[in-house]
Amino acid sequence: MARPVTLFTGQWADLPLEEMCRKAKEFGYDGVELACWGDHFEVDKALADDGYCQRKRELLEKYDLQLFAISNHLVGQAVLDPIDERHKAILPDYVWGDGDPAGVNQRAAEELKATARAAQRLGVEVVNGFTGSSIWHLLYSFPPVPEEWIEQGFKLFAERFHPILDVFAECGVKFALEVHPTEIAFDLYTAQRALEAIDHREEFGFNFDPSHLLWQGVDPVEFIRAFPDRIYHVHVKDAIVTLNGRSGILASHLNFGDPRRGWDFRSPGRGGVNFEEIIRALNDVGYQGPLSVEWEDSGMDREYGARDACQFVRRLDFEPSRRAFDAAFSED
Repeated sequence: MARPVTLFTGQWADLPLEEMCRKAKEFGYDGVELACWGDHFEVDKALADDGYCQRKRELLEKYDLQLFAISNHLVGQAVLDPIDERHKAILPDYVWGDGDPAGVNQRAAEELKATARAAQRLGVEVVNGFTGSSIWHLLYSFPPVPEEWIEQGFKLFAERFHPILDVFAECGVKFALEVHPTEIAFDLYTAQRALEAIDHREEFGFNFDPSHLLWQGVDPVEFIRAFPDRIYHVHVKDAIVTLNGRSGILASHLNFGDPRRGWDFRSPGRGGVNFEEIIRALNDVGYQGPLSVEWEDSGMDREYGARDACQFVRRLDFEPSRRAFDAAFSED
């Protein structure tokens, strides 16, 4: 049986959820992955109003849409980040508060715990998200960065996330970090180090997104094979590297969509990700969860892109073989 194809609503949070559900069904999706912003899924209301989660379920049922995960990337970003004015734009007012950095970090951590409780009420077992990072700004080691500073960054991650993961464990929910620039884990080796920092707790795994690995030169298939039991959710998103002798892989302080960038996101199947090999690797590790389209392409109309992406993923996905291709020649 083919995996469910879902649409992450984060890039559509400007639309009311019912309109988003109607569009997702029209585009051909089996379900949605609800973002915890806009009116798509509001953690505070889910915990304060006993009927809130049931109404969300009824809305999804109205459009015959399944739900496997919710995502709270924006709040997660503020758990470890050094806080500045940019965070105000992505956080709920009650998390931002007075903007005092230590207070924002603490409230973001509490909100991530609340997200696990809200997910339990909603009946989903995976929360996708970010962690932020206190050491991302130390990526380029000049002035020289003492190794103990990096160690302290992973230690801080463990200190702040162990209590969060305790709540996830109590709720029977897993946290799936989207390995991504500006997070404590942004490639294969930092993902390994993050797992070690939190003692390989079962509650912590990954929302696999190949687009963030591709432009760094990391083979997404190698990531799957490195963490076969930690792929808790999958995003289908593409990217392309466009180095032409003038552009740089660090993107030159040029924003997404600028044609001068050295890389950018693309609609699935329109970039450089080898999704064929990813499906084969997911089959090898036994991943049976949804394939969730996170649609981002500054050069394409999003409704065209979302419909096209759904068709692409349906053509792409296939089950592993249940028998050897040369089984007819085997002895009984």
